[in-house]
Amino acid sequence: MSLWHGAKARRAAGAALAVVALSISLTACGGGDADNKQNAGASSSAPGDEKPKEGEGNSGTTVPDTSKTLATINGSNGFQFVIHTAVRDEGGFLTVTGTIKNTSGSDQSAPVQWNGSESQVKRTGRSLAGMTLVDKAEKKRYYVLRDTDGYPLTTTGISRIDGGGSEAFFAQFPAPPSSTTQVDLQLPLMPSATIEIS
Repeated sequence: MSLWHGAKARRAAGAALAVVALSISLTACGGGDADNKQNAGASSSAPGDEKPKEGEGNSGTTVPDTSKTLATINGSNGFQFVIHTAVRDEGGFLTVTGTIKNTSGSDQSAPVQWNGSESQVKRTGRSLAGMTLVDKAEKKRYYVLRDTDGYPLTTTGISRIDGGGSEAFFAQFPAPPSSTTQVDLQLPLMPSATIEIS
């Protein structure tokens, strides 16, 4: 009889974990169709505030707040990462948002190294799962969070960016301790940059 109750308890705990993981995934992915319709009707306030074209990158993500810039990372491969926000969320997460720009005059393929080298995320396709945060004070490295199926909680599907084009992105990490106010953002093939956490 106790064996039966133990199995029921394990099933209930597994179901609860799946619900929590799904809600985190949906929260991290941003707004739905209502947000997209609202954004489509809004006019651009500045020439640099370009929104991703429909069908490119992860069209389900919300456009980041581009009113401030925490760091600009210029790579030798023609890509530029502009980091706009690094915000602590309730529940112990840190969400980084920004814009990837192709500063070259020709179309560029996103490097596969951005996907990360872990076998679990390699199978999930194009992403920014290779991005990490380094907390020098605590001597810790934070990786992009994964859902229960191993998919990274970051923008996916960016494989190519037109010359002069841009794509919005996000990446969600475990939050460093509240005493940590700065972290180094690192992405393969790009220089690292120090960003402030708010």
